[in-house]
This record gives sequence, structure tokens and C-alpha cells, in this order.
Amino acid sequence: MSPSTKMTASAYLETIPVKSYVRARDLPGSPEASRAALSRAAKDGKVVKAARGLYFKGPKTRFGMARPNTLDTALEVLGKEGIGPCGFSAARAFGLTTQVPAKVELAISGPAPEGLDGVKLHTRNNPARRKLSYLDIALLEVLREPAVIESGWTAFVSAAKRSVKEKRIHPDLIAAAVPRESPDVRRRWSELTMALAA
Repeated sequence: MSPSTKMTASAYLETIPVKSYVRARDLPGSPEASRAALSRAAKDGKVVKAARGLYFKGPKTRFGMARPNTLDTALEVLGKEGIGPCGFSAARAFGLTTQVPAKVELAISGPAPEGLDGVKLHTRNNPARRKLSYLDIALLEVLREPAVIESGWTAFVSAAKRSVKEKRIHPDLIAAAVPRESPDVRRRWSELTMALAA
């Protein structure tokens, strides 16, 4: 729904669906009025602040408004281009570990913004990653740090095969990004592609 110029920022906030993110620029009226409306709404418990300049309208519980998922908030702030999990978060994306990291760990290919609570960002200098999906990057990150695979290499190969079959990862795009990765990642990718072809 687009803001109506006849609707106040406060009234428009009421029309936003539950489980939605909202910024001042999404509201009608001047930036100052929109920011003030969001600040009032947060004080009144109608939205919660999710990150700098970003609010969330969650479902109401008896304890107050539910907070958004940390990963969802990070992706809302960062966008989805060239973003994916790393460390144990990457292994969890494939079901390869029971470890729950204290913070969501994400690999990004651009500058790292500040002010994302509960998120640890790792910058990767590989612009080819921008064409990759969340799970494609998870695969590269597991290849980068195979020690996060709790269940072993064979389990990783099986998870990768399943993901290829389900079209959740894109081997051709990953292959195009691999030459700009480290020698260890290139070697492990070669091993993985041979195992996938077997």
C-alpha cells in the first residue's frame, strides 16, 4: 500500500500489516513528521525499533509487541544482494551443525554498516558474490571454513547434492565466483564438484 497524501503518518502506520518493517520515508508527510510519528508509535508500543531508522510492527503478545527476527532485520537493512551466512551460521543453513552461534554471522560483499544488534558482519572482497543467493554464499563460506561442519565432509556433499537437486544453490554462479576466492576454497570447490558429479 502506498501512503496517501491525505492520510497522516500516524493513521498510515495503523494500516501497515503486522510483521512489517517501516521507515520514516515510507510514511506520508514531511521527514520530520514521519520520524516524530514513528517515535510516538514506539513509545506507545505500536512499533518497536529494529535498527537505526528502522521499525517493526509485530504481533502483540501479553508481554508487549513481539520483536523481529535478528536475521530478518539484518537482511532488511543490508538487502539480499551478495549476503549470506558464514561460520556456524553457514553450517546451520545446511543442517550440518547443532552449534547455535551467539550472534548471527553474515558475509557481505560491500561496506559493513554499524548498529545491527546481534549480528557479526564479515566483509569479503569478491564482487562476483553479488550474483549469488543466500545459500550459494553459505556454501562458499563452508568451503572457506570446513571446521564448522560438525557432521563431516560426506554429510556436506549430501547436503550440497540435495540443494542442487532442489535448485536452492546454483553451481554455475558459484563456479564463476570461485576464481576470486582463496586457494583453499578453490581446491575444496574442485573436490566438491567432483563429488557432486560422482
